[in-house]
Amino acid sequence: MRINVRGATPARYEERVKTRPERLCSASSRTGRSIMAARFCGLLALLAVCLSGLDASRPAVNQELSNIFNELWTLDVNRLTPDTDYTISVQGRASFVSPGSHVVPDHASQPLFSNVNERKLTNTTTFSLLIKLLDNYERSTGVAERVTTEEQAEMNLFLDAVLETEVMKRAHRYLVSKRQSSADLRSFKSQLFLIWFHLYHRKRNAGLDSCGFEHVFVGETKSGSEIIGFHNWIQFYLQEKNSHLDYKGYKARDHDLPDQDDHVLNLQFSWHGLVKPVGSAFIGTSPEFEMAIFTIVFLMSTERRTTVLVNIDQCRMELVVIRQGRSLGTAYPKLISSNSRHVRQPHSHSH
Repeated sequence: MRINVRGATPARYEERVKTRPERLCSASSRTGRSIMAARFCGLLALLAVCLSGLDASRPAVNQELSNIFNELWTLDVNRLTPDTDYTISVQGRASFVSPGSHVVPDHASQPLFSNVNERKLTNTTTFSLLIKLLDNYERSTGVAERVTTEEQAEMNLFLDAVLETEVMKRAHRYLVSKRQSSADLRSFKSQLFLIWFHLYHRKRNAGLDSCGFEHVFVGETKSGSEIIGFHNWIQFYLQEKNSHLDYKGYKARDHDLPDQDDHVLNLQFSWHGLVKPVGSAFIGTSPEFEMAIFTIVFLMSTERRTTVLVNIDQCRMELVVIRQGRSLGTAYPKLISSNSRHVRQPHSHSH
């Protein structure tokens, strides 16, 4: 566009020349800002997609399983009560330990269990029968298990006692409603036996050296160099009491320190000279409760490895189940947060 300067004084001409570029700059800056805003919105949209993808990669809380597990929790009358039936001392946070290490710093000078009401264990049928099973297994994988007639009888008595509890009766009804188990009690007992007590090869070229119950409730050692399994608090307490096990400290995120009343703990310990860098276990729960929830997770999935995120009582946890054919390879809880910290507001001091 031409600028007509006829009749314009030098001052006005200069003013016009000055103002035109200003208007041009103003228009271009508005256009630039629009482009930048559009790009920023695009980046925000892309970020939102990425974040939603990250959320999707994490398992969502399984509300149906949370509901049934909380029913079982309420029905678990045999569960021991913190500070009444037992006392634990979580002490210090355990160090990072690479797998295969045998010497680790000890951040817990005292045992995990200060005391346990052994009279209650003895007088509760499922607890007392569980304890009888704990010495029936060879600790090392690769060594074939030999099941005696007496041990077979102990397994049957234990399963019969578990099936008589309200916890397992409710779990059975749930599985029948989901068409994962027969309503016939004898068939369900056989199903539980296959899942938990059926022997299989854990180590190649070895005899029948393992089963789900041994791995989860008793614990095993592999190649004389590492602890595998061992996710039961009763076994932990008894082994610690007999000086076979040394608790090294808890494992947790900075903002989620464990309490003495937590019913799930992530922990580190040594057992017969070997170290478990990170282990986990329910604390105080009955064997029927643990068997019930892990049996449900096992039967409700056909994947080799299943992880479900659930809220039980005041804890958010992952329950991990790995199959070994039609039997259980391993099963354990992994504490995510406790004492309802996961439901508090973001500005809460616990986050």
